[in-house]
Amino acid sequence: MLYRPLGRTGYQVSQLGFGAMHLPMAGTTSESPVDRELAIPMIRRAFDLGVNYIDSAVGYCNQDSQRAVGEALKGYRERIVVSTKNPDYGEDERAWWTNLENSLERLQVEYIDIYDHHGINWKLYTEAVEPRIGKWMAKAKDQGLIKHVCCSFHDDNAGLRNIVDSGYPAVITLQYNLLDRQLEDGIAYAHEKGIGVVVMGPIAGGRLGAGGSAELEKIVPGIKRVPELALRFVLANQNISLALSGMATLTQVEENVAVANNPGPLSAEEIDAITAHYERLKKMADLYCSGCGYCMPCEQGGVNIPIVFNLYNQARVYGLWDHARYWYERMQTYAEQGNNPANFCKECGECEPKCPQSIAIRQQLAEAHAALVKA
Repeated sequence: MLYRPLGRTGYQVSQLGFGAMHLPMAGTTSESPVDRELAIPMIRRAFDLGVNYIDSAVGYCNQDSQRAVGEALKGYRERIVVSTKNPDYGEDERAWWTNLENSLERLQVEYIDIYDHHGINWKLYTEAVEPRIGKWMAKAKDQGLIKHVCCSFHDDNAGLRNIVDSGYPAVITLQYNLLDRQLEDGIAYAHEKGIGVVVMGPIAGGRLGAGGSAELEKIVPGIKRVPELALRFVLANQNISLALSGMATLTQVEENVAVANNPGPLSAEEIDAITAHYERLKKMADLYCSGCGYCMPCEQGGVNIPIVFNLYNQARVYGLWDHARYWYERMQTYAEQGNNPANFCKECGECEPKCPQSIAIRQQLAEAHAALVKA
């Protein structure tokens, strides 16, 4: 396994981390627990192959992820960097501490290495963390319950730069992948300032892991599988410390470790080829629908037009048909006003004059539905 420094924390971390958000479950209900017989051997296999970073959170896997991780850590704790998150941004200090105490108990650890504010943005930082919650974090660190004050991040480059300039977090976990490169500038800035950068969603939330894509598979000669291309693309960015993969099977562990063990990152020429290909595809997608949302709301049928078109674009532009059809089927199954699939369109035409690209929305909704419905 190849290792990288995690900012200025002093940790050397495997460039592949284990994201414990999608562990195998023993059932499909909101009460189902993690399947220990599958999950624990899988996590320990990753540890045995050199993965030394694992990330969980309070709500993952029906609030059972931390417990499963804690059981898997037995016998491995001293060599593993453990990360988890606190989602509380309220004013009740006791509630915040309860989250921390529960995480320590569930993980069966005396301290947490990387303790994150869950889903921070600049607004939350200025309104909740800086005046209040940051003081609780500092107290927990002084007591030795956490080693490093960190955050997972959902915002834009301006928000990222602001949080970096605050000097507050030691590590930032954020979204970055082949299809979502908007934070690339902020990632470089964070690295320059000595902050560890952990990437979540390197496979684009599963979009690049389900099925194949003839469009993406041809970008780099010799790379036939899109998940491999996606992971290698992220790892080629030397401004990141590690990429978290939400592995759910032993096969995924073996395959991702093999990719992360490849000492030859993508070349500058290959990255340039990916960038050029991505920009061409993005321009093509924007010709169809840029996702501006001016067409919304759909008053008559409650169709979520941007979401339908986004799925359709992922399929016809990027070749991600399996992913798009899976999520479109979910839209149909869980249809609700304002989030309905394309077949709820009443063909009233009220949306079309609002579209700055003059898209024939009614026609394209019909086309999208026909293409995305599973035969």
